[in-house]
Amino acid sequence: MFRPCIDLHEGKVKQIVGGTLSDAGARTNFVSEKSAAWFAELYRRDGLFGGHVIQLGSGNESEARAALAAFPGGLHLGGGVNAQNAHNWLDAGASHVIVTSWVFHEGRVDWARLNELVQVIGKERLVLDLSCRKRGDDYFVVTDRWQKFTELVVNAETLRKFSAYCAEFLIHAVDVEGLCRGIDRELVAKLGEWTPVPMTYAGGANSLADLEEVTRLGQGKVDLTIGSALDIFGGSGVKYEDCVKFNRRQK
Repeated sequence: MFRPCIDLHEGKVKQIVGGTLSDAGARTNFVSEKSAAWFAELYRRDGLFGGHVIQLGSGNESEARAALAAFPGGLHLGGGVNAQNAHNWLDAGASHVIVTSWVFHEGRVDWARLNELVQVIGKERLVLDLSCRKRGDDYFVVTDRWQKFTELVVNAETLRKFSAYCAEFLIHAVDVEGLCRGIDRELVAKLGEWTPVPMTYAGGANSLADLEEVTRLGQGKVDLTIGSALDIFGGSGVKYEDCVKFNRRQK
């Protein structure tokens, strides 16, 4: 299935190139003149549940809240989520919260924090972001704006272990994110083989054929987010309406 996204940076809906985000800014493919709520209302109209709103840095909270209010119960919220504020985002309309950097400390999993989060909101409202970059033959989870490698390898054992703490996974293939050069087929095939819970993959999609390929390689267990290639984000590779039609055919 196609899953939509709303990436927020400096209060604007943007598409950025993965791994380029820093305090100095980011390499940007697209900046929308439309609000986050406009995109959320579009997704609600077309019944596209389970997309994500990601806050890339500070200054995005009001836009994020407006998007959640426009599609209550329809979107996941990520970016700066921790055990103290997770409930606030759920109360604001998020169906799930997405967490990554907060559950890692100095490159390692902070199991105390993860357990605290599950106790606060329950695993059924939690999505773990295990976005990764390839080093050698393995894919390692990266945190802190995808700049820092952790010691955690994405593999069958990792996904099995973490599935006890969450409802879904979100995985950006950071090396191809925002480049519109095609998906990481090796990673998608492995994720489809490994994942015991629903998963959304993001990174590199540039055609409707990628949506069909992810469905096949992921064995029906991996959904796809398309960003920079999508016409509503200024892209030319994929029409949003074709993604909506694809989902309706799958149902």
